[in-house]
Amino acid sequence: MQLRRRPWLHLLAVSLLSWGCSSKPTPPPDPETPTPEWDGTAVPLEELGDVIDAGTPSACGTLADAGPGVECGDLAAFDLSGCNRASLAQVPAVGIFQGGVGSVAMQGDAGTFVSGLRGELYRDATSLHASMTYVTKRNFHIRTAIAACEAPNPDLVKVCVATCRDGKLMFLDRGDLNRIGKVDNQQPVSEGGINLASESYVAMGEPVDVYVTHDHAYVVSIDGLEGTGGLTIFDVRDRAHPVFKKQIRMDGDSYWNAVWATGDTLYIGSNSHGVLVYDIHDPANPQYLRAVGGDTINVHTFFVDGDILYAMSPMPAPSVFVFDIKKPNEPVLLQKIVIPLSPTAYPTAYPHDAFAYQGRLYVNNILDGYVILDVTNPSVSTELGAYRFEGSLSHANAVGTFAGRTIAFEGGEGIATHLRLLDVTDPAHIVKIGEYQLGNSSIHNMILRGKRLYVAYYQEGVRVLDVSNPTQPKEIARYSTYRDTDPFRVGNFLEGSIGMRVPGDGFVYVVDTSRGLLIFNEL
Repeated sequence: MQLRRRPWLHLLAVSLLSWGCSSKPTPPPDPETPTPEWDGTAVPLEELGDVIDAGTPSACGTLADAGPGVECGDLAAFDLSGCNRASLAQVPAVGIFQGGVGSVAMQGDAGTFVSGLRGELYRDATSLHASMTYVTKRNFHIRTAIAACEAPNPDLVKVCVATCRDGKLMFLDRGDLNRIGKVDNQQPVSEGGINLASESYVAMGEPVDVYVTHDHAYVVSIDGLEGTGGLTIFDVRDRAHPVFKKQIRMDGDSYWNAVWATGDTLYIGSNSHGVLVYDIHDPANPQYLRAVGGDTINVHTFFVDGDILYAMSPMPAPSVFVFDIKKPNEPVLLQKIVIPLSPTAYPTAYPHDAFAYQGRLYVNNILDGYVILDVTNPSVSTELGAYRFEGSLSHANAVGTFAGRTIAFEGGEGIATHLRLLDVTDPAHIVKIGEYQLGNSSIHNMILRGKRLYVAYYQEGVRVLDVSNPTQPKEIARYSTYRDTDPFRVGNFLEGSIGMRVPGDGFVYVVDTSRGLLIFNEL
């Protein structure tokens, strides 16, 4: 069963209130088969959007009148008369189950989570019912409830999901929840020759991004279940045995989502003070210099292109800040780019990430498509074109030249979002020529290195694609970083492999939201 995105679900996905995703098995990599040399020709592909696969419908439903005292979302409000409820006894007490229709993380006696937020759990030999409630900014009281119908096997639960607003049923979805990241009898974690060299736990906040320079890895964290965020520094001269050096926190400013370096200067994206500038002449002991951009600016991501630093800011006014960094420790603001929204854009659209290439800036303007700007003159910008479709959640990208064509690799963040390969040679006429998708999972980040694309694919782990023929992206290696026994796994689809760098030193540096810094060999 496939579900089209509902407009309100786009916003929930960005605000971390979306339902989870399923992790479907994929064919094993076949690196032995060579990829044909691409001649630059391609057949345009139809854009179908991001379609959620909910699995097969279950036999449960809701009752029009469940009786006095029964509220929308209560277990008694579901019609489970056609279900084999006795089969639910085989569902494990600990495990994370996700699908296109919901998410439940069972943690024994520790409670459960729905969509990454702590909710209620009711369970006995024949019942499994979880729900969460929250209030929207418009003061709507929303309740999401999952009622299990049956379990054909211990790793699959067929459910109904009810979404209630102010006590009345808005939507009812039926489908599957699949257990993900299980430790027992799981598939091999490594295939295709990508192997783990080391793993270093990050003991502050939720780690999200990494930059490697001067033989040191700088990992930034946001506030999370683990605590407040900040900066963690590892000496990685011996990649197999990183050495923890230091943690840095700042009072009242602990949501640090991005990190980049040039020369002896480190930049950190703060959601409170814009760009934080540190001196790293002593790599293990960064010294704070200043903040630029403004005291109320939220900088979410960076891209550095030569002497130019692009800082993407979602708030207070969605913008791209363009800094001259000829003097790296003294950024000078050249312009603030405000991208005009399309007629179909959501008002909360903002530039999430960007990639600079050959005088153009490719911007993931989340909730309003993929936008290309002419930034030949860093002080002036002009929009050249955009790629948009209904429900677009453009999030990260990379760009390169293949057979004389300029090809963009664009990925969304949300349930069932995936990789699109776009011919952007003529920005006014962008053509989709390829795509790559793993079920209902979400991409977070990607790095293009030569003809290989390294992807941080959240719960699907690290994926390496041969993209020498962009019309036929081919997975050649993968490493599953996600395990349901890792600390702070909550069932949110925005967990797992999240940050990534491939600096060209023979290693791939990946940040996992629970496990911390993982270092792999580069293929």
